Amino acid sequence: MVDRTEPGPTVQSIRRALHRAATGRTLDVAEATALLAARDTELTELLRLAAGIRDAGLREAGRPGVVTYSKKVFIPLTRLCRDRCHYCTFATVPHRLPAPFLDRDEVLAIARAGADQGCKEALFTLGDRPEERWPAARSWLDERGYDSTLDYLRACAVAVLEETGLLPHLNPGVLSWSELQRLKPVAPSMGMMLETTATRLWSTPGGPHFGSPDKEPAVRLRVLDDAGRVNVPFTTGILIGIGETAAERVDAIFAIRRAQRGYGHLQEVIVQNFRAKPDTAMRGMPDAELHDLAATVAVARVLLGPKARIQAPPNLIAGEYDLLLNAGIDDWGGVSPLTPDHVNPERPWPQLDELARHTARAGFTLRERLTIYPEYVRAGDPWLDPRLLPHVRALADPETGLAVEAARPVGRPWQEPDETYGGRTDLHATIDTTGRSEDRRGDFDHVYGDWSEVAERVTPAGPVVPAAREQGGGVGDPALRTGLRLAADDPAALLEPRHTDAALALFAADGPALDELCRLADDARRDAVGDDVTYVVNRNINFSNVCYVGCRFCAFAQRERDADAYRLSVDQVADRAEQARAAGATEVCLQGGIDPKLPVTIYADLVRAIKARVPDMHVHAFSPMEIVTAAAKAGVPIRQWLTQLREAGLDTIPGTAAEILDDEVRWVLTKGKLPAAAWVDVVATAHELGIRSSSTMMYGHVDHPNQWLAHFRVLAGVQDRTGGFTEFVALPFVHTNAPIYLAGIARPGPTWRENRVVHAMARLLLHGRIDNIQCSWVKLGDAGTAALLRGGCNDLGGTLMEETISRMAGSGNGSARTEQELVAIAQAAGRPARRRTTAYRHAR
Repeated sequence: MVDRTEPGPTVQSIRRALHRAATGRTLDVAEATALLAARDTELTELLRLAAGIRDAGLREAGRPGVVTYSKKVFIPLTRLCRDRCHYCTFATVPHRLPAPFLDRDEVLAIARAGADQGCKEALFTLGDRPEERWPAARSWLDERGYDSTLDYLRACAVAVLEETGLLPHLNPGVLSWSELQRLKPVAPSMGMMLETTATRLWSTPGGPHFGSPDKEPAVRLRVLDDAGRVNVPFTTGILIGIGETAAERVDAIFAIRRAQRGYGHLQEVIVQNFRAKPDTAMRGMPDAELHDLAATVAVARVLLGPKARIQAPPNLIAGEYDLLLNAGIDDWGGVSPLTPDHVNPERPWPQLDELARHTARAGFTLRERLTIYPEYVRAGDPWLDPRLLPHVRALADPETGLAVEAARPVGRPWQEPDETYGGRTDLHATIDTTGRSEDRRGDFDHVYGDWSEVAERVTPAGPVVPAAREQGGGVGDPALRTGLRLAADDPAALLEPRHTDAALALFAADGPALDELCRLADDARRDAVGDDVTYVVNRNINFSNVCYVGCRFCAFAQRERDADAYRLSVDQVADRAEQARAAGATEVCLQGGIDPKLPVTIYADLVRAIKARVPDMHVHAFSPMEIVTAAAKAGVPIRQWLTQLREAGLDTIPGTAAEILDDEVRWVLTKGKLPAAAWVDVVATAHELGIRSSSTMMYGHVDHPNQWLAHFRVLAGVQDRTGGFTEFVALPFVHTNAPIYLAGIARPGPTWRENRVVHAMARLLLHGRIDNIQCSWVKLGDAGTAALLRGGCNDLGGTLMEETISRMAGSGNGSARTEQELVAIAQAAGRPARRRTTAYRHAR
């Protein structure tokens, strides 16, 4: 029940909120909170409004009057948990169990029994990371060769798919971005109840979540966002009546709405009422009252809108089916004809014919769905891993996305689909002539999330150095003066936190101060590497541009069916490497989109094929994002995956996919890309294995100097640990066709002042750590590149031979340069040019 210690809303405030809702106005937290108190006539009106919104949504979805459910079996993989929730009877202690986990045969026995009865979902429920609390769980996993509970869960999910054909739905609790990546290929959907955003219920002794690390609201909110970034069809919800206030309850619904608007991945929202259980710390707590539940469902419907799928568990509502249907639900959740609700064992599931009868009596038709909701079934990419498509298609109606009720699950191989190559494979050549077909993808309006929600997440820069701004920022500015002195005497010290004001003042430098900064950077360049301007003769090979990650800055990524989409075969890539050698190249740089249809073996196959054709060709390949997703798809740790690539012949990796190593700006900019910590983990692991990398920063979009400084600190920290970075490449944002710019959120790339200051500061901040600072002729043009060679840079990158990523974004500087043209850029800067290898040795 709602905590009533705070004064409740007045009848007038409830009626005012009802009127605003009825006229389609957006409700704020106070108005939504008032509606939770609606009773009698006001509750009837609230339910009517909510039901109307639900009905409109079902009509729009093409299934008017249809209420859904999933026919499932419940697989309690382990009842051990590291958390101590005060209302839970599911979690227990090792001595009360015959074994810490169900073994594989027990899992399959449950799944087979469910398949025999026509179930299509295998709901895996388990405690959070029990091996971190219980030695018995750790020992059980170790004895069977599993590193973690999640490893074992993944193996069991694959077994269920291959042996029974049931579709796994995974509820393992809190997951990281990387763990979600690893589990996505084995389950069409996953879930985790948000429960509440009331931190006090977690942090206060005696609270229902006290002593439960996985129940911290901030942690669970991060999981909701990460699931969206990974494109996992995800179930969440709230648990009402555990001591939260009405405002806290509404805040949780608003948080769910924010996540859904950002990523569009929340396939259903459960509104579940607390029911007290014996033998728990909250056994004396009163149950959530059913009219309170109905009001909460209705408010959730009003706030989440017609497209939301809202569920109330039918075994927890004391037979009040009409009440919940009137409140706006459109789903009854998973119902099992075989297994009990292990979380609420005292509340048996209703019989399916009984549920259908109650649903029909309220004027609805009950239809079976799959664990993945119809909208995501019909969409396919990016929501379903290709290895799951045969299992889902065997059970789904292709028109509606609902379950074919007569279909029976049959085990099928969990394997890569047949390889398909082709498309606009000449894009690398025709991008400079005919250009791209359209300025944006066909799914621009929804693949990147709700643009208004994205705009709200942009963090303002704030004042760079307040004291300096007050004094005009001129040469008399104390912070700027300190910064220039350090740049001359001890440039690397600018990275130290105590010199933050000085570093930020330098980032703000303009006029004579900027000229002096660039002169000092060029002096540091001369001391570090001399006067030679270096370059490599190389070829870029982007082997696929099919990608569904949804990076909001990227104009390169295409859907498989888009006119500009393509995939190269292994032989086509090897052909291009052979052509590159004939043209004098010593390096090929391979990168591609995160293409779900490419087999996981292709990365090593590409490297081996190139080495077979041109044994001494340096293979510089695969961004950290590609490495993380491929390793997750293969189900192996990053270190093992990189070791396999090294054994195939991989020489170095590009340090791209960094953008800005600050997660606040990163999530605005990239939506689904790996977190900063995961990027660091990949490059540091590569360095430890002897695989060196470049480092990069893309700037001039929704970022600001504070974040640039933080980015350089991260790079310096990695270099201090590993020494594995060969160079730093500053990448100005190319805005022309970038979705985040077309949506009116990003600025149109960096100014010329910012280009000068970023390259100069890169030289100074990384002094003594990374000697080579590269400027990108693709993004800056020849004249701009020559100017930056006089401001701290010493390297031109490569000839490239083909370049589609920047050109698709709208860069007008072409996609190739000859050696002679690169030498001419160096000469324009008054410097000699020298050809190098990828590792910055003298080229023969």
